[in-house]
Amino acid sequence: MGKLIILRGNSGSGKTTVAKALQKKLGRNTMLISQDEVRRNMLWVDDGIDTKALPLMAELLRYGREHSEFSILEGIMYDEWYRSLFELANELYGSNVYAYYFDLSFEETVRRHNTRNREFGEKDMRRWWREKDFSSALREQAITCEMDTDSIVEKIYSDLNADRKAIAFMSI
Repeated sequence: MGKLIILRGNSGSGKTTVAKALQKKLGRNTMLISQDEVRRNMLWVDDGIDTKALPLMAELLRYGREHSEFSILEGIMYDEWYRSLFELANELYGSNVYAYYFDLSFEETVRRHNTRNREFGEKDMRRWWREKDFSSALREQAITCEMDTDSIVEKIYSDLNADRKAIAFMSI
């Protein structure tokens, strides 16, 4: 059974950057499911309650569980709108769900966003902003502004390997 890493948080917080770096570190057979790719590029649908992206994202979670060692699901994914997807993730992956929420200030997300190519600005980010939108369905660890991309990737990698070491130790 594969492992699922979920990266959530406000726009501009660094989720996609971390997801891509983590995919590279984890290596081959690591599937990256980006909410933006599915919703905006593959399907070209609006976000919201019952977005048409949900069924496809659910199918991708199922595919990842069966065919990938690691799956990474990343996006804003407001808890209110995506809770059913998170509940499905728990059903499919059980204790192999590693969930992280980018708990950064609005100012920090704008600062991080301004270091990349920008297709939207601060005004849009403020409109989309949700303060501390931790999921009621996931046990999320907070990612804070003190952590850069490399330290976040190392933290997640360490979390994944800690469970591997614990299983190996118990089987001795």
